[in-house]
Amino acid sequence: MHTVFYGAGGIGGYFGARLLAAGERVSFVARGRHAQAIRERGLRVKSPLGDVQVAVPSISDDPAALARADLIVFAVKMPDAAAAAARLAPLMQATTVVLPLQNGVEIVDVLTTALGPGPVALGAAYIPAKIAEPGVIEHAGGFASLRFGALQPEQRPTLEAFAAACTRAKVQVELVDDMRRVMWEKFVFLVGMSSLTALTRLPISVVRADLELRRLLQQVMDETAALARAEGVTLADDFVAKQMTVVDGLPAQAKASMANDLDAGRPLELPWLAGAVVRRSQRAGLAATANRFIAAALGPYASGAPSATTR
Repeated sequence: MHTVFYGAGGIGGYFGARLLAAGERVSFVARGRHAQAIRERGLRVKSPLGDVQVAVPSISDDPAALARADLIVFAVKMPDAAAAAARLAPLMQATTVVLPLQNGVEIVDVLTTALGPGPVALGAAYIPAKIAEPGVIEHAGGFASLRFGALQPEQRPTLEAFAAACTRAKVQVELVDDMRRVMWEKFVFLVGMSSLTALTRLPISVVRADLELRRLLQQVMDETAALARAEGVTLADDFVAKQMTVVDGLPAQAKASMANDLDAGRPLELPWLAGAVVRRSQRAGLAATANRFIAAALGPYASGAPSATTR
């Protein structure tokens, strides 16, 4: 099968490189200095699970320059999602499946607006990874896995084939039936992790060790779990408590990608994380006080570092 990774950042670059190293047919849509470095020197992954260096024979910033895809792994950040979705048409054929791995709970709506519901599946990536320098992906933790599922029955064979390819590449995957619940489970955790590591500009070890920051982290997740339940998603009563246990097991220096974007002065996924909790909670009649504070405090940085004239 031909898998196109739309985006070669921490997620797309890591998993795409693993598949290429295992001999799978992979292409990338990527741009800028990172893409140029990949063309010239290949794609390198630095990881506790084993380093990889692969040549990338098929990469372009123009989707029309690539062969049509059996599966598109849609791995751009949410601020770029709508514009990228509008450029997918040259990669599509009748049976193409689009598998989004974005943070948040609103990507299906973005892709369905552009493509209709037929090709849009749903997935989640669990990996702390980033572009360390052009052409180099740095994986900071010992975990790297994908969970995904079909939203239409006809998508299942393609997703099964992708799961088999990932298994050959020694990538941990799970094909699940109730992907909407899985999406919200990740969302609860990620809103907390992104909010507190970005707000403090510090790694998770500092957040979890400080009593007040730990309480704020749990409140952010409690509010997000309450929203999930209000939207009809079943979460166990002790779900947030178990997520706090996960937090305690994270590598000391772990930070969410939004915190890395804040440090680098890049646009933030804030409107689709804490911001989305605030918007959707308001519709559901929920207060979401902690998320509202996070969204307000980080709001000036949502479009990137504020200019000197706005400070």
